[in-house]
Amino acid sequence: MGKSVFMKIGYARVSTLDQKLNPQIDALKNAGCDEIYEEKKSGVADREALEKALGYLREGDTLVVTKLDRLGRSLKKLLELIEEFKERSIHFQSLDDGIDTSTSVGNFFLSVKHR
Repeated sequence: MGKSVFMKIGYARVSTLDQKLNPQIDALKNAGCDEIYEEKKSGVADREALEKALGYLREGDTLVVTKLDRLGRSLKKLLELIEEFKERSIHFQSLDDGIDTSTSVGNFFLSVKHR
């Protein structure tokens, strides 16, 4: 049986083994995330936890990160992911950047990327 309520899924990433995930995880918990996927990988490496999070997300769910650069290192990758979210009717929230696509301002963010 599938999920019946919309979920907030958190994704936390640090680039090096000596960096700490705790501040991101605490912020994602405070934002009300139901599940948190975490990994210690560079922005260009294969990111298994991100792929798992993307596979878990369903229409109406929200992927939450603390900062845009946690999701992708390049603008191209970020835009590809945001386009995927839009196509799948998944919301996106970046806590430190003030982006939340479940709001009208957040949707504006999505529309600006095409210009």
